[in-house]
Amino acid sequence: MGPDTVIAGAATVIALGSLWVSYTQTRDSRRHSRQSVRPALQMRRVKHYKGTEAGLSIVNAGLGPAVVTRSVVRLDGEVLGEWNYHTQQLLLSSLPARPKAHSMRSGSFMLPGRSTWLLSLDEYSEDEHDWFWDLITRRLVIEIFYESLYGGENFSVTPPEF
Repeated sequence: MGPDTVIAGAATVIALGSLWVSYTQTRDSRRHSRQSVRPALQMRRVKHYKGTEAGLSIVNAGLGPAVVTRSVVRLDGEVLGEWNYHTQQLLLSSLPARPKAHSMRSGSFMLPGRSTWLLSLDEYSEDEHDWFWDLITRRLVIEIFYESLYGGENFSVTPPEF
């Protein structure tokens, strides 16, 4: 084996090593880019926050916008449909008072750092509105499925268990 063969073999090994390093850096860079715009939706039940309001809120605590892909609403274990205007009307028509509602339809966006009430009462009173707290803590489950701008992750969020 001559010096030319050794040099050619070494050059091939170096080239393959460089190709592998380049590939892994590109893969890691793409993974980092995806993580840097990952949304992180959180739901929480709130009572008497900054005054007298109460309700079910959602916040995007992540770094990127959340794209809602679908939602499922369950009342007492029975599926009512997606969290949209029609399902809200069906739910709200049976309640003793009318809370405010904000829909999360498929295709809607939630920007980073933003929060909104999905269902809320501005003037919540323990004595008068105990039915509302029971509704959002035990009877009603809203599950929202979402993804980042890259798509395909199929994240979901539901209210925390009590």
